[in-house]
Amino acid sequence: MELRPCGTTGLRLSVLGIGCWEFGGSDYWGPQSQAEADAVVRRALDLGVNYFDVAESYNDGRSEECLGRAIKGLGRDRLAIGTKVSPANTAPATLVEHCEASLRRLGTDYIDLYMIHWPITPRNVPPGAPVPAAADAFAALRRLREQGKVRHVGVSNFGVVAMAEALGLGVAPAANQLCYSLLSRAIEFEVLPFCRAHGVGVIAYLALMQGLLTGKYRTLDEVPPLHRRTRHFDGRQSGTLCRHGEPGAEAEVNAALAAIREIGRESGLSMSDLAIKWAIAQPGMACVLAGCRTPQRVEENARATAAPLAPEIASRLSAATDVLKAKLGRNCDYWEAAANDRTRSA
Repeated sequence: MELRPCGTTGLRLSVLGIGCWEFGGSDYWGPQSQAEADAVVRRALDLGVNYFDVAESYNDGRSEECLGRAIKGLGRDRLAIGTKVSPANTAPATLVEHCEASLRRLGTDYIDLYMIHWPITPRNVPPGAPVPAAADAFAALRRLREQGKVRHVGVSNFGVVAMAEALGLGVAPAANQLCYSLLSRAIEFEVLPFCRAHGVGVIAYLALMQGLLTGKYRTLDEVPPLHRRTRHFDGRQSGTLCRHGEPGAEAEVNAALAAIREIGRESGLSMSDLAIKWAIAQPGMACVLAGCRTPQRVEENARATAAPLAPEIASRLSAATDVLKAKLGRNCDYWEAAANDRTRSA
């Protein structure tokens, strides 16, 4: 498994990482046993995957607890753990408390990559709650790093302005974790070039678009309602779970998926192979996350990283999703309309 530098900080991550949001089970993903998570982690490590990604908010902390149990006794130096603190919890004293809580749930003495989950802005904290100062938050992160409780500092879902602010606060983020896939390419307009120019590694999440890029769904109607909340789907229908209220892009999504399937038939590659290979081929990409429920799924995703995607196929895949990219536009928050884009700094 290829290891790539994550920014200029010395952190090196496997090009494929395991997204652990499903760990611990939830209404969103359904139940998952500890034994299933254990098997996924062990097989991933055997295949050379070293990065496992969680957050304090995932399943009310159960994802961190589940990962902590899964890695027990496996050799801490074999893996890198990334977890995220919610922006509402970034006032210095609170941030320290939440870091300590994550350490306890993970059963570890240090976190390899500790990220602020969204920019610290009024729209990303509960209504009426005080908004912590970003400068104070990054100063607290610097102290945690000096104490050895955090090896590297990062951010997640930060747009260009929020990234520029973070870079000026004396703690250069090793990574910016962003939603990115063949069907979600908004970061290509501004954020991805900005990160490349400033030596910040990019970690892509939802690279398989919650199963949509695995071929498991014959039609978009089969996608579970909780997974149809992004701007790919019409948010104006009665009873919708979407917050964005926009028309959606179902026609463009269907056209893109049909084109990807055809490229797969011609190349002999599965849809998930194409999606993973395409994502890791993009300049500036340090790691691509994929959630896995079984060791077999880990093996399939790992095989996709073994050989690079032919440049002509990569170009065809990009062309096949260009119309969807244009339709969804520059808003990097796929769950909100542009007016409520949570990746912005204000």
